[in-house]
Amino acid sequence: MRVSGTGRQFLLLQGPHGPFFAQLAAMLRASGATALRVGFNRGDRAFWPDRDSYIPYRGTVEDWPAAVADLLTRHAITDLVLYGDTRPLHTAAVAAARAAGITVHVYEEGYLRPYWITYERGGSNGNSRLMEMTVTDMQSALARSDGSQPDAPAHWGDMRQHMFWGALYHWFVFAGFWDYRAYRPHRQITVWDEAKLHLRSLLLQPLHRWERMLATARIRRAGFPYHIVLLQLEHDASFRAHSPFASMPEFIAEVISAFAKGAPPHHHLVFKAHPLEDGRAPLRQSIRRIAAGHGLADRVHFIRGGKLAQLLNQARSAVTVNSTAAQQALWRGLPLMAFGQAVYAKPEFVSTQSPAEFFVAPTRPDSRAYRDFRRYLLETSQIPGGFYSANGRRALLRQVVDLMLAPHDPYDALSSGNASPRQQLHAVG
Repeated sequence: MRVSGTGRQFLLLQGPHGPFFAQLAAMLRASGATALRVGFNRGDRAFWPDRDSYIPYRGTVEDWPAAVADLLTRHAITDLVLYGDTRPLHTAAVAAARAAGITVHVYEEGYLRPYWITYERGGSNGNSRLMEMTVTDMQSALARSDGSQPDAPAHWGDMRQHMFWGALYHWFVFAGFWDYRAYRPHRQITVWDEAKLHLRSLLLQPLHRWERMLATARIRRAGFPYHIVLLQLEHDASFRAHSPFASMPEFIAEVISAFAKGAPPHHHLVFKAHPLEDGRAPLRQSIRRIAAGHGLADRVHFIRGGKLAQLLNQARSAVTVNSTAAQQALWRGLPLMAFGQAVYAKPEFVSTQSPAEFFVAPTRPDSRAYRDFRRYLLETSQIPGGFYSANGRRALLRQVVDLMLAPHDPYDALSSGNASPRQQLHAVG
């Protein structure tokens, strides 16, 4: 059967910062579908060039559930498209779409990063269908496929573009606040503060790079065994919606306390900040204060952002709430403790020890089972490409529209033996 968008009505809500959603809509229209966009602020409008298909929403969050239900009916929507499914506006829209029998397409950052993005139907992260699947289920589905594991691109270069588009988006939001006066960001700071933080991070990037390089070099050359803690953005949806902690300092205190009780006295603890950490949370100060309280000031370290590989290559174990970066630790066969809900938090991979016991003698993951899990992700929800660089978007759009138009979601398609072929990427500039 020919893949076509004829008769499909797509409604897009908030997407990744930058032009990806507009380019996705153009490709959907080329397939024969209709694509509309609801915008909640001037930033959404700035990256949607087709004014005829743009629907501004200037109401309140409280009025949104009724408004989105009306939009779905009035425009005969067949498909809802969004980036992340836990912000209040999207949660209400997903509920309305499910009630109406509408297909929900969810984009997210890749479960495997940084060379892939995540595409699922119905939900992502803690709401993903992966949460209910066992490794055995995945191995059974893979038995019906003879695909080889895709290679990662040589390099991608999304981080600078991510920061640029984020700063520009929040500038537009702030500059046009008078046009969408009821808009409230899903994060707990003002639009102006968000814009300032993105701009500050962009401007200070060269300085932070040098600081990070020096701190990493000191740890790698010191010669002590160390455990790495993968910090997340406190305002990130995965942390807020699928974590047992109310704040990042609460998680930091739990980890340092366990390390003080269980780790050998010559081991060290390295906290690695998220690459997009913008300083809104005083992480360094919290770590120093809590470590000093346990008499560990000289054995606990903090590194700002940057790439993870060099630190992981020499680490003894990794600890996180539910960061996707933990999969880099699993790929290396490192013991992993995860406190929150995550698609990779399967008993074959994640330690079930108490935190203190973990630092005494951490149990290793089943690396063979993890490779099956990783291959399953690459055969289904992980699409090579990126939201922020031009090369990344081109690679992504070559594949993802066909997946959206397919009658079955990627998980069901693989189980039934009807998975679409995946593009092999060996080098992308």
